[in-house]
Amino acid sequence: MVTDHRKLPRRRGEELNAAIYQATLDELAEVGYAGLTMERVAERAKASKASLYRRWPTRIELVMEAVYQSLPTPGCSPDLGNLRDDLVAMLNLTAQALSGPAGEAMRGLLGEALRGESPLGTMRRNSQGTARRLMEEVVRRAVERGEVDPGDVTPRRLDSGHALLRHHFLFEGTPIPERLVVEIVDEVLIPLFKPRG
Repeated sequence: MVTDHRKLPRRRGEELNAAIYQATLDELAEVGYAGLTMERVAERAKASKASLYRRWPTRIELVMEAVYQSLPTPGCSPDLGNLRDDLVAMLNLTAQALSGPAGEAMRGLLGEALRGESPLGTMRRNSQGTARRLMEEVVRRAVERGEVDPGDVTPRRLDSGHALLRHHFLFEGTPIPERLVVEIVDEVLIPLFKPRG
């Protein structure tokens, strides 16, 4: 049965966007990226297709925005008082996100991009550097505590932990074991950010 959206209470702005993001993630979890359609997302969100197409002219734009809204953001990673524990907690949040609908969407988006069906530039523009900002926050706290020399904080070092997680995600799949997160932290990140002297 199709819902007549004109008879439902009107939602606008962030309330409507949140409903559409959630519907997109729910569809991804249920039917995967390949089966996701704008029509089904609109129906699940109890919104009109026109409201989706006004905000997101293509499926790739809708999915990318919904995914990036669901990923961990700076401020969500707990401050556990030391660099190692903060890194493990933050990378575990990312690993959990990749094991859910966000990971399913990323696989689909990458597959489209590699086949030339979606431009990689669109994905790059929408990636927003969230992973690096998460690392910057964790490492900044460690610098303030005196655990890390500010001179050791470089873009490549900040990117390395998430790059290793993404590599595992793409080539080994999910779930990403916590053991792997701990190994990335202990074998790679802690030595990279080890204080001098």
